[in-house]
Amino acid sequence: MNEALTVALGDRAYPIHFTDSSKALSATLAELRQAQRAVCVLCDANLLASRADYLKAAGFAQDEILSLPAGENTKSIEPYATALSFLAQGNRNRDSVVFAFGGGVIGDLAGFVAASYLRGIDFYQIPTSLLAMVDSSVGGKTGINLPEGKNLVGAFWQPKAVFIDTDLLGSLPAREFAAGMAEVIKYGLLADRALFDELETLGALSPQSEALPAIIRRCCELKAQIVIDDETETAASGGRALLNLGHTFAHAIENAAGYGDYLHGEAVAIGLVLATRLSVELGQLEASWVERVIQLLETHALPVRLKSPL
Repeated sequence: MNEALTVALGDRAYPIHFTDSSKALSATLAELRQAQRAVCVLCDANLLASRADYLKAAGFAQDEILSLPAGENTKSIEPYATALSFLAQGNRNRDSVVFAFGGGVIGDLAGFVAASYLRGIDFYQIPTSLLAMVDSSVGGKTGINLPEGKNLVGAFWQPKAVFIDTDLLGSLPAREFAAGMAEVIKYGLLADRALFDELETLGALSPQSEALPAIIRRCCELKAQIVIDDETETAASGGRALLNLGHTFAHAIENAAGYGDYLHGEAVAIGLVLATRLSVELGQLEASWVERVIQLLETHALPVRLKSPL
């Protein structure tokens, strides 16, 4: 449990730090400064207001931080352009580094900014939501949304490291934590029956749950292996596409409802129910699985049906 987990991608391999991740972050930042590499941080305004102390303790300066509006709409063209201009106006070169401090929205946006600025610069992930810790911060899928659909613009761009500090979950709103649990449940469904069974036994988890750090690490292990096997989602079957379990429905829900009406994890929760029902209809699962999935989602205060017709 104490060792970093390595995403083994050859010369692009990188560690996911779990224990003492704040110390690893400070050490990494000190090394970058020693090498005279400019750094910047992208984060949302709400997080900056509540956890600016975390960035200061790590060693970041105020003028290195770009605050962006909170919410799914930040993962779009205008904030993307704002972030690129922030880098350009600071005369940052190809040795510069971007840190993503936030949830999935900021992580996806910052990764795409790093992938495209000067044709690619290094970036690091500091996920602050459960969803980002177990899923979006790992694997190198970056991008933004268009009015026509979610994640239609982006790039595969792996981070140099991921720093997972579960202490950051303490100030996460209950609804946001629940949204992250949808991705945890997804991993149990697609790749680890023992994990799913454990989640049923544990009942509702919280940021303070003793079992949570090990569960986060297990989700990262599962995703890392899938990414290693099929980094750019080119496998004819299975492979990285497995990670989209429930997401085809979820993305349709988000797009039809308007981004922000449902949190991503809430849409995924409904998508998991729909995907389970479809699997039963296709004869791939026993009918009892529908109720099991619904019960586990409801245990974590997640929606299992639409609020109203779309």
